[in-house]
Amino acid sequence: MSVRERTHVGLDVHAHAVVGAALDGDTGEVVRRRLGSSPAEVLAWIRSLPGPVAAAYEAGPTGFTLARALRAAGVRCEVLAPSKLQRPVGERVKTDARDALHIAKLLKLDEIVAVTIPSESQEAARDLVRAREDARRDLMSARHRLGKLLLRRGLTYPGKTTWTSAHHDWLRQRRFELPGLQAAFDAAHEAVVAVQDRRDRLDAAILAMATESEFTGVAQRLSCLRGISTLTGFGLAVEIGDWSRLDGRRIGSYLGLVPTEHSSGQSRSQGGLTRTGNAHARRLLVEAAWHHRTRYTPTSPTLRARWALASPAARERAHQGNLRLHRRWRAFEARGKRRVVANAAVARELAGWCWSLAVMES
Repeated sequence: MSVRERTHVGLDVHAHAVVGAALDGDTGEVVRRRLGSSPAEVLAWIRSLPGPVAAAYEAGPTGFTLARALRAAGVRCEVLAPSKLQRPVGERVKTDARDALHIAKLLKLDEIVAVTIPSESQEAARDLVRAREDARRDLMSARHRLGKLLLRRGLTYPGKTTWTSAHHDWLRQRRFELPGLQAAFDAAHEAVVAVQDRRDRLDAAILAMATESEFTGVAQRLSCLRGISTLTGFGLAVEIGDWSRLDGRRIGSYLGLVPTEHSSGQSRSQGGLTRTGNAHARRLLVEAAWHHRTRYTPTSPTLRARWALASPAARERAHQGNLRLHRRWRAFEARGKRRVVANAAVARELAGWCWSLAVMES
């Protein structure tokens, strides 16, 4: 039987302080307290309140350390999704104390949408994947800066493919008469090399973790689909975490891959993607969807190598998904759909196929 909490605590958590508001459900009394950021201090205050006690705070940069500490001590603690938090209409005054009391009231009314608190191992793997994503972005920026510096001087690489070994050899041979320009070029080129080395080290760490972790089975099954390499499959596995809390119809909206809509009466208007949820997982799926545009060849050595790591049921399921997604691409092109629109629709369906493989028994 569920336990009825007497006291509901809203917490406004910051890096150096926590503001709490406790609402007593029996007496209606509100107790406010400003605390330090230590979970032990917050827990000591919560234990002094009439029990049972439930607590909640918004997800943010402080992470889940406080929630884990409270749960370990037997206190129900929820971490709220900020985008789903109901705000008072017309509210013009915002303070930490007001926010804490508002969270306490919503918790008492059970009008909250909580996020899933990952395990420490999942959060560590997620940090690794996101560090690699940061390195990818930094590398794109560094390459862009170097390329534009050369372009302003009328220099372009004569080869067909950039950022290869031959391209780097060509860059090392560039010399400029002006000392300032040479120093700027050397700094830009060194930045590209340094970030690329960082990305490669993170790639190696992810590949090593992907071979033996709690996410290995899911990552291997996801990699049976076209466009999903080991890095992508592992990234999706750690970002989603518990796939069983979703279903094939909801995962598209969970990742922000459904169109916005405004319907009233007989009118229905759809716009661009909602872009809610996990941005990293959404980007991985959108990039993977482009691979389904080209002709599907089940005999591809790369795909066969990934299939060898998965079960026969996963291989067959992925094969059906690859066929279906390629047919969808061809149908969109036959109808004259814009490619970016078609790719978004394919990515939404690809998310469903990923879900079906992730929840499959290994």
